[in-house]
Amino acid sequence: MSEYIFKLPDLGEGMVESEIAEWFIKVGDQVSEEDLVGTMMTDKAAVELSSPVSGKVVKLAGEPGDIVAVGAPLVVYETDATVTPQTSATAAAEPAPASNGSGGEAASVAQATADSPVGGRSRIMTSPAVRRMAKAASIDLAAVPGTGPGGRVTRKDFEAFAESTSGTPQRRDRGDRGSQPLVPTGQTKEIKVIGLRRIIAERMTTATREVPHFTYVEELDVTEVESLRNHLNDKNPDKSARLTLLPFLGLALIRALRDFPQCNATYDKDRNVLIQHGPVHLGVATQTPDGLKVPVVHNAESLSVDALGSEIRRVSEAARSNRIKKSELSGSTITITSLGKLGGIVSTPVINMPEVGIIGVNRAVNRPVVLDGQVAVRLMMNLSSSFDHRFVDGYDAAAMIQRIRELLEHPATIFLP
Repeated sequence: MSEYIFKLPDLGEGMVESEIAEWFIKVGDQVSEEDLVGTMMTDKAAVELSSPVSGKVVKLAGEPGDIVAVGAPLVVYETDATVTPQTSATAAAEPAPASNGSGGEAASVAQATADSPVGGRSRIMTSPAVRRMAKAASIDLAAVPGTGPGGRVTRKDFEAFAESTSGTPQRRDRGDRGSQPLVPTGQTKEIKVIGLRRIIAERMTTATREVPHFTYVEELDVTEVESLRNHLNDKNPDKSARLTLLPFLGLALIRALRDFPQCNATYDKDRNVLIQHGPVHLGVATQTPDGLKVPVVHNAESLSVDALGSEIRRVSEAARSNRIKKSELSGSTITITSLGKLGGIVSTPVINMPEVGIIGVNRAVNRPVVLDGQVAVRLMMNLSSSFDHRFVDGYDAAAMIQRIRELLEHPATIFLP
């Protein structure tokens, strides 16, 4: 028997340390070469690591939440294998960038890539979240048909398989209190802030500490744009391509930014330079099983309403299923965030640094309003916006939102040359 020390490899992006997000092994476990040992979280990515050798685990570097330096011991094995320096472990997935989400950026879980079979085995391609679900449900992922790229097992694949084998739907609504064990009355429960939630917390704190937020809320009548949306959807036989309000809001925002270029900007703190952008790289805040991410529709100003709606759907779904490309999670110049049916009356969206503005969509409801001297029922909605008051004056922020309101209340003007 000999001892083999698996040291934390360089995960790229210039990182010198990484946080232990999750262990898939424990001391005493017998693991095989290429078995997944755990997930490491950096500010840029969550990366699965695989074992370089077969052997017995005799020591782990720490618990989830602990920080490990690159090159420091991560796992110590007792093994019979003779391992050369070239057999050093590699990440089981390429790091994907952190999302730049409103209210806090969250690291995306890296996608697994196919490895050649080792000792007659091949590793299942999926995300750490799906592995956790499979482990909790005692389901062998090798039995789950994968529909993702290269046979990757997506969350939907796993849930469909689990439901078919158990007869019980696996997906729970986020509001279902049964999805997490309740804390008994009179007791407390401590939850360590690690991984994704730690990054969200840190970046939320940074954004609110460094950026003087100016929040402006405006009410608008979306009756006409909703009528146009329904008309276009009725004419489209492809029900999967139905338009939501977001592409109309996106087009109105893009048009308004022509008159307010100071809102389509990012601030380079290190150089103390404000960068105004010609193209509009539209961030779309998206809630995913792994946390909040902001996929980006690049050059949104060049897209039609159908194309913009399609791109919003595509990047949002890719973010939820961890199939998002690295380039599609960075570079946004302004962000739209929506709570959908939970939109409420008003919100105070937190700016997605280094951007200087964010537009929040609240719930649309039918209400009686006075129109041309008569009481009428109209579909009304609030836009809640926040701007970096260092670079966007309150007057300009309000004027831009008023311009968006004008465009959405007269939607034909959105499409004028």
